[in-house]
Amino acid sequence: MKIYHNPRCRKSRETLALIEVAGIKPEVIEYLKDVPSAIDLKAIIQKLGISAEALVRKGEAEYKLLYKGKSLSEDQWIQAMLDHPKLIERPIVIKGDTAVLGRPPENVERLL
Repeated sequence: MKIYHNPRCRKSRETLALIEVAGIKPEVIEYLKDVPSAIDLKAIIQKLGISAEALVRKGEAEYKLLYKGKSLSEDQWIQAMLDHPKLIERPIVIKGDTAVLGRPPENVERLL
């Protein structure tokens, strides 16, 4: 199991705690320090079963300043997240070919 994690985010910490309480030691990827590649983001999006735009945090200043109201392709949204990793919704938990967003943290229970 992997978790794309931001230790400064309460929801991300809560999701990680739920995983650890279940006795699982996930691979923790601090995605702001170790930004996923375009290939990794495409795989994550596929496992989540959502569009790239649906993975974008719309409350971030970068989104409001640079992307709000724009219609971008899947690849352009992925590039936006690569250019501004804070735009990637968190946490993302992956187990095999399945992924969930830990918002709310209880979503991860489907993978435990």
